[in-house]
Amino acid sequence: MIGRGSRILKDKSEFDVIDLGNNFLRFGPWGADLDWQKIFRNPDTFLDNLLEDEEIESFFKYEMPEKLRAKFSKSKDVYFDVKAAYVDVLRSDAQSKEVLARSMDQHTHIIIENSEDVYDALELVDLLNEDINFRLKQYTKCISKSTYSFLSWLKTDYRTRLKSHLRKNFNTLFEDVHGHPPVEEE
Repeated sequence: MIGRGSRILKDKSEFDVIDLGNNFLRFGPWGADLDWQKIFRNPDTFLDNLLEDEEIESFFKYEMPEKLRAKFSKSKDVYFDVKAAYVDVLRSDAQSKEVLARSMDQHTHIIIENSEDVYDALELVDLLNEDINFRLKQYTKCISKSTYSFLSWLKTDYRTRLKSHLRKNFNTLFEDVHGHPPVEEE
């Protein structure tokens, strides 16, 4: 939608078009040819073929903010593709919850890579809230049948399990990742 700032005035002959929503994904690029006759003849068909926000958002990929990514600087890749993992799990005839286990393993790995002790690790878990929420939302879309209550429970359960796993196994995990046990402070 073009708003107030787009008017051509005496002292303003140009303006920029800024897409603040998902309009590009929904309608296509600005200036793209639209068959207006077809749209006016069949407006319901046109509207039915437009993508909903939720459908458009399902194509988005979570990118860690730069400030947060700096805290995970020792990790080469922090992205986990939930949809690809889900397809892989289905093809191997495993249960869908295996996706969560793989996601948690990847989170554990990047957390251990970037922490010196268990307290650093637990702090990093708290910083991964958006990433965890995004992954779990993608997962619940993959399994189709989920309620808000289930998603809420899943978020709490995932964080609890991740923290518990790190507390119980930090030294072993640290040694697996770094090749030496964590340095003990005296």
